[in-house]
Amino acid sequence: MIQIKSKEDIEQQRVSALKVGDTLAEVSKYIKPGVTTAYLDKIAEQYILDMGGIPTFKGYCGYPASLCISINEVVVHGIPGKREIKEGDIVSIDCGVTYNGWVGDSAYTFALKGVSEEVSQLLKVTKQSLYRGIDKCKVGQRVGDLSNCIQTYCEEFGYGVVRELCGHGVGRQMHEDPSVPNYGKKGTGPKFREGMVIAIEPMITLGNKEVLFEADRWTCRTVDYSPAAHFEHDVAITADGPDILSSFDVIEQTIKTNINLEQI
Repeated sequence: MIQIKSKEDIEQQRVSALKVGDTLAEVSKYIKPGVTTAYLDKIAEQYILDMGGIPTFKGYCGYPASLCISINEVVVHGIPGKREIKEGDIVSIDCGVTYNGWVGDSAYTFALKGVSEEVSQLLKVTKQSLYRGIDKCKVGQRVGDLSNCIQTYCEEFGYGVVRELCGHGVGRQMHEDPSVPNYGKKGTGPKFREGMVIAIEPMITLGNKEVLFEADRWTCRTVDYSPAAHFEHDVAITADGPDILSSFDVIEQTIKTNINLEQI
């Protein structure tokens, strides 16, 4: 059942969503070659707790960490551990913060210096596809309009659009109805109604769209080991059009101060 939020609910959820951006910005200060993903997770968890929030991901269906950190061929749900970040890597970080009972859920893919132009373009297109999808979040349009927009744009570049995972409604629970795929047909799926809040998260690969889950049952990587990008925003549907509750602004300001990162 799709949950409809009041204007007051949406403002409460905006607070949570912005705290996710603040957390990702804080973590981005420490991204550099040689740093382990476990170290970044530790920073995020403490930062969320210091803000008075709860790391939404930790313990969710048994997930052991506060962040999902996915490097290169890992699409999503990479478990933080001993893996060290290297020059030229791309690092997708997905974060959830629960604050005052509301969930914020957002993701950003960071590019380290030395990233190839081909992979850099993948990130730019994936990020742009997110905003193109957001433009379809208008009362009366359908989820399939958004899904088709993301799919057709990314496939113009020859990229793979992952089928096994999708966006979702978000509110007091991290995963609510409706499902929000990154592929589909125009004019299909639930209609957007004022008060809906959804997390849109294109997961796009440089090669084959096929993925597999590793033995830990979380880590999702491309079958052909091609790089994958992932960006995510929380978006409220309003009478005036889409309202992006999360923000990349503070993240991208912080990236400018980290000599190890490229601006996307």
